[in-house]
Amino acid sequence: MKVWRRMLDVAVLMGLGLGLGLGLGLGLGRSQTHDYGDALSKCILFLEGQRSGFLPQDQRVSWRGNSGLSDGWNYNTDLTGGYYDAGDNIKFGFPMAFTTTMLAWSVLEFGDLMPPNELRNALVAIRWATDYLLKTVSQPNRIFVQVGDPNSDHDCWERPEDMDTARTTYAVDAPNAASDVAGETAAALAASSMAFRSSDPSYAETLLRNAITAFQFADNYRGAYSDNDNVKYNACPYYCDFDGYQDELLWGAAWLRRATHDGNFLNYIQGNGKTLGADDNINEFGWDNKHAGLNVLVSKEVIEGNMYSLESYKSSAESFICTLIPESPSSHIEYTPGGLVYRPGGSNLQHATSIAFLELVYANYLTHTSQAINCGNVYVSAQTLRQHAKRQVDYILGDNPMGLSYMVGYSNYYPQRIHHRGSSLPSIKDHPQFIACKEGSIYYNSTNPNPNVLVGAIVGGPDENDFYVDDRVDFRKSEPTTYINAPFVGVLAYFAANPK
Repeated sequence: MKVWRRMLDVAVLMGLGLGLGLGLGLGLGRSQTHDYGDALSKCILFLEGQRSGFLPQDQRVSWRGNSGLSDGWNYNTDLTGGYYDAGDNIKFGFPMAFTTTMLAWSVLEFGDLMPPNELRNALVAIRWATDYLLKTVSQPNRIFVQVGDPNSDHDCWERPEDMDTARTTYAVDAPNAASDVAGETAAALAASSMAFRSSDPSYAETLLRNAITAFQFADNYRGAYSDNDNVKYNACPYYCDFDGYQDELLWGAAWLRRATHDGNFLNYIQGNGKTLGADDNINEFGWDNKHAGLNVLVSKEVIEGNMYSLESYKSSAESFICTLIPESPSSHIEYTPGGLVYRPGGSNLQHATSIAFLELVYANYLTHTSQAINCGNVYVSAQTLRQHAKRQVDYILGDNPMGLSYMVGYSNYYPQRIHHRGSSLPSIKDHPQFIACKEGSIYYNSTNPNPNVLVGAIVGGPDENDFYVDDRVDFRKSEPTTYINAPFVGVLAYFAANPK
């Protein structure tokens, strides 16, 4: 009851703020001119606020400090580094690897459009993840899949720098299976190897070598990581493998095919497409379900390389795209009244950013070959896809019924009370005294804005009616995640170079 009352109070405050200060419904029917370059810079900067481990001299998010320095202790190994996935202090390998794959794909597809300093920042963000992922596959027949006990962590509201919850390390040893995490890790390392190929060929080779090892582990011991008893009750319900591990096997193989041009990986995706369900669940793409992304990725070789033995992947990719287009007879993606892609379940903006990314990638393929997609009685061009993606981007940046930027620090009106421990507690730089587990509750329950602005963080987003309450407690809407931002890096790079 107290929570609902407080939400009501916040809603009233927001209504007053909107009505008096900004004009109710600023975003309705009115398009703003957006600075996509500024949004791109902030989108990448957010990841520095998610860093775990020893922070470097050039750390730009200055209110953060070192954290998780004993990670890996119970296996007597160094597992420092990497990213916290969201507003908590856990390192979940499954979404972190997906974040990395999407950052690398953003650079591969749109890096040549990025200003040189932002391309550098994007590569630094990728390397912060890949340095950690290399550690997770550094021991034979073992993959480290998680660091931190989420049950004790979620029982506290605590800065990462103060963590005194269990930093338990979770590993999967052969012959136990972790095809999903190992397959996604293989994809991340393979994609990243291409991103570093010109600037650091030695590092790129290390990444590719380890990608192949990770894929072999994934393929040799098939099954979901969250089915292992030592992992299940700590990965679930947060990052359980809900959709099966088969898509990650194809996804990892597809990225290795692209990185190596090896015929063995081509044979794998040709021969296993049907048995591993390449044409299943094609209307989703995210940390758990790779189907739509897999089909778009493989389509490149069909469209640009005339590899017609992979035609079924292209057909599935185009079926997916047709579901996105409201005028298409096969359209079945839900939209809010304001035009945002909507799927129930929380952290909805992950769907908007990942779908916009795939639309732009496929638009590039179509442009290179002057092709279009036939969606029944509707022909979909590259321009149509770009316009559709731009509507999602502009909605996130403020062209929406709330008139609110869902990216923190972008524009003058954005969420002030995001569900994020480090952002909502006093910075260790300003308040060096230890703040214990339950002592953070007063900050969690406060209606005050967060003291530390996590610039670039994109929150979960509004409900199905475009309504958003700026409330820290409502984590489904107010919590940022790395995998909301990662595909948005590529999307913003495209629109920064092509604002019209």
